[in-house]
Amino acid sequence: MAIHVTDQDFKEVVLDSKKLTIVDFWAEWCGPCRVISPIVEEIAAEYSSQVQVCKMDVDSNPGTPAKYGIRGIPTILFFKDGELVDKSVGSVPKNRLETLLQSHL
Repeated sequence: MAIHVTDQDFKEVVLDSKKLTIVDFWAEWCGPCRVISPIVEEIAAEYSSQVQVCKMDVDSNPGTPAKYGIRGIPTILFFKDGELVDKSVGSVPKNRLETLLQSHL
């Protein structure tokens, strides 16, 4: 299951993590976000031993998306050792996310 993060705990949960971490930036009103959400949850379950999966509601947490220049959602950012290493914008198929994920494991 994905971890819900906020602007306040982003550093602690995401940047300080020892695991590869992906963060799904989404909003309740976003149709493409609802399409990709089950895929994100599948990845969270299937890769739980290797990857930490987080979700951030951009409406409730505007600071972090602004810091990373997120202008469209869904956007998924990939962090390794506290550094942004990759991103995916828009509703993409599961195999695209898995390819990105596996390239950083």
